[in-house]
Amino acid sequence: VRFRPRVTGQRALVVFVADLLRHPGSRRDEHIEVQLDGLAVSSATVPDDATIIVDLVIESLSSSIVADGIVSAPWTGACRRCLGPAEGVAASEVREVFEGRPTEGETYPLAGDHIDLEPMVRDAVLLSLPLAPLCSDDCAGPAPERVELVVASDPDPDSGSPAAGPPVDPRWGALDELHFD
Repeated sequence: VRFRPRVTGQRALVVFVADLLRHPGSRRDEHIEVQLDGLAVSSATVPDDATIIVDLVIESLSSSIVADGIVSAPWTGACRRCLGPAEGVAASEVREVFEGRPTEGETYPLAGDHIDLEPMVRDAVLLSLPLAPLCSDDCAGPAPERVELVVASDPDPDSGSPAAGPPVDPRWGALDELHFD
């Protein structure tokens, strides 16, 4: 296993594979810790200073490279129910092919004797981020606003005191002012 130090920037994800290409069928483990910025979807974001962990097995085929493993990244966001802070770890299994003449949307480019894992890592992280995060599975959401009982203007004929009606949503208050002939 080749361990690389935590590195920021794009060059950390460039892996030299000349030795693998010379020996089809050979493989090597790669463990990379990197920081990438600009990873976000609607309501979940990978903090710019967060460490993304890339654990892969790089294997050589006759004229291409296969990267197989797991990409994981911590994320933060707003809970979809209570709007409080939510966080977690997005993990994605990857099995991608790198070849000299890549097919757009299906494979990644093999540039001579190296592969650039950054596009694959970005794709994997973005696809694994939650679109509607939860702070916990049992989050009940915000406490409903308490609405005081509205007292009717006509007194209760039996008791002589005003009658209490059901709670009224204040957004419907304008309708109380409407009078029809």
